[in-house]
Amino acid sequence: MIALAVFFSLFFALYLYGTRTYKYWEKKGIKHDKPVPFVGNNTRLYLMKKSITELGVEQYWKYPKEKVIGFYRAMRPELVVRDPEIIKQVLSQDFKNFHMRGVTTHRKVIEPLYKNLFLADGDLWKLLRTRITPAFTSGKLKALFPYIVERAEHMKEHAINAPPTGRVLDAREVFARFTTDIIGSYGFGLDMDSLSVEDSFFRKLGVDVFKFTKTQVMIQTLKEMFPEMCKHLRIFGKIEKDTQTFVDNVLQKRNYEPIGRNDFLDLFLEFKKKGTMVGQSIEHFKPDGTPNEVSMELTDDIFTAQILLFFAAGFETSSSSSSITMHQLAYNPEKQRKVQEEIDRVLAKYDNKLCYDAVNEMTYLHCAFKEGLRIFPSLGYLVRQCTQKYTFPELNLTIDEGVSILIPVQALHMDPQYFEEPEKFRPERFLTDFKNPLTKNVYLPFGEGPRACIGERLGRMQSVAGLAAVLSKYSVEPAPETLRYPIIDPTSNFVQSVKDGVPLMFKLRTN
Repeated sequence: MIALAVFFSLFFALYLYGTRTYKYWEKKGIKHDKPVPFVGNNTRLYLMKKSITELGVEQYWKYPKEKVIGFYRAMRPELVVRDPEIIKQVLSQDFKNFHMRGVTTHRKVIEPLYKNLFLADGDLWKLLRTRITPAFTSGKLKALFPYIVERAEHMKEHAINAPPTGRVLDAREVFARFTTDIIGSYGFGLDMDSLSVEDSFFRKLGVDVFKFTKTQVMIQTLKEMFPEMCKHLRIFGKIEKDTQTFVDNVLQKRNYEPIGRNDFLDLFLEFKKKGTMVGQSIEHFKPDGTPNEVSMELTDDIFTAQILLFFAAGFETSSSSSSITMHQLAYNPEKQRKVQEEIDRVLAKYDNKLCYDAVNEMTYLHCAFKEGLRIFPSLGYLVRQCTQKYTFPELNLTIDEGVSILIPVQALHMDPQYFEEPEKFRPERFLTDFKNPLTKNVYLPFGEGPRACIGERLGRMQSVAGLAAVLSKYSVEPAPETLRYPIIDPTSNFVQSVKDGVPLMFKLRTN
């Protein structure tokens, strides 16, 4: 009897621990689904049945009249925001209250690869952003364009190599290898040749970064349920080791010094040589409200994390958006013809050679790319974390420090109140610079505010150049195995991806 009583006491104590936060939204009058002990509303994510993006879309349409919806990620309260004005407050207007992403489950014990610009929080993020921003000026991006053209021509002439009768290729894989080679060239001065080598190490590394295994999901689940107990568990152990080996090898070849190539590795080495990062704190303030001065060393861990982010995020987002744009053009041949007519017309002005100025003149192609990003944004959601008690005045809602904010970008992009006939591929939406005031805080493929994607222009430039190169020589059509609406891979979370790729029929243009 005593043993049974102890068992039930322990079970009850465990139950109380696993449900201790679940009155949070109820007390504040915010609608939400009933949470499950320990996992909250996140069961299907932990079981790899739904991605974060899909869960956000589901909540968005389940409560169509609400400006915000309550959610529980494990035991942490999260607020799903549907209203554009509140989105503006979170991303820009009141950024000081929401400057953290809050992806890491423990502030003091952070995995080395989480120390990159995208995932870092607080002063580390601010100091990194300040130091890295000069690498993305217009002049530096223009200087990189010859590397992009070289790889684009290789993709067009050798990797696709489709006859007039056509050849079925996975467009997503082709563009992933193309962008991997670009980044290898202008990023690290390496000929990765992912377009030619089937089992390229760099392509495998890229896949590993964004493909969550069951073990990784289990570790992340435990860290969200028991952050203190599981703070030392590593999600990216093998990837971290492979990345460090890769970085060490490249740095050894350069004797750990810039070599005057002006690629991104040179820039990062120059950043490191500058030594301690110093700036104004975003977390700590003096009694009069002015920020403290903070400093931080650019350690090897932090350096390697930036290299991996630059490599992985650069190819993954570009390959996803480029292949989805091609997929839409395959199902909208009249739009494809219009894109190709523009490409032909512009290239004729430049001796039929792809160049920086030519790509900038391809207005309709840029619109098609933007429309592809609207239909399937690489980042299907944005996440922020409240850094101090905050009140949304229009809702009379006060949330506490640590509450997460999820902005369901995919759902917003497909809402007919913002985009007429959202399921249709209409590049013309963007011909007027997209001045519809309703969409100002809704079209968010690269985020918005101080934490918007630092590499937006670079990503767009290499994607549009790749599309221009391919479509100047080939047309695309749906293949027999092509799905009109590709199925989302539920294991893709940081960046959206689809199951079984994007197979398309590439045909040599006959004109």
